[in-house]
Amino acid sequence: MKTIFKLKFLVTWLSILSFFFACSTQSPGQDPVKEKQGFIRMVNLLVTGKGKVNLWIDGKNIFPDGYDFSDITGGIGLKAGGHTVTVKRDGLSDGTTKINLSADETTTIIPFAERIPATDEEPAHWGIRILRLKQKEESHGRTATFVSVSSTEELKVELGIPGGTWDTVFVKRLETKVRPIKFPESYAPIRISGKNVSSIPIDEIGNYVVVIYDDPTGEIKSLNFHDLRYLTAD
Repeated sequence: MKTIFKLKFLVTWLSILSFFFACSTQSPGQDPVKEKQGFIRMVNLLVTGKGKVNLWIDGKNIFPDGYDFSDITGGIGLKAGGHTVTVKRDGLSDGTTKINLSADETTTIIPFAERIPATDEEPAHWGIRILRLKQKEESHGRTATFVSVSSTEELKVELGIPGGTWDTVFVKRLETKVRPIKFPESYAPIRISGKNVSSIPIDEIGNYVVVIYDDPTGEIKSLNFHDLRYLTAD
């Protein structure tokens, strides 16, 4: 009986010591449960200004070397919740937005330049605006989401269909429109206001995002990237 009691006593003390050892080795403020993360992706469409574009999140310059026009970042992992995002480029006033990140979801930001009218405080100038695209439910099959940051209020967009016909959609500025892609793994042609722009390279199942913008000469062009989910303007 005494032997059993001693063994129980020893096991109890070993358990207590193990607990205190674990507590002592845990970093201050460390959460034993892994914190939930969301992601931010930037699609750089700043055609005006000078030099590289810098992305600041919560006061930190994410990539000091900066980004070039049409660069698309990977998903930048951040703690789920609220964050302040600022985009900077010489020659433009900064653009800032607040983002509430959901766990395991990606918010896409598209910085673009816009002419800001004069006020009593400052003259007319170019500034940065930021369009946010939030993920919705998963895409089924292959789809195209069209989003426009062009200065034109509404654009006629045509998505090619095998056989030489076209699916027509009217895309308003800063809004999204979704269409099914009927091409198999190939290139789906696109026309905007009757002019050909970059085709969509079709590969995996998912959502292909087509961002429509004005180049420095005012000509309408497009850039596309792949996402697993539908996107909607936030």
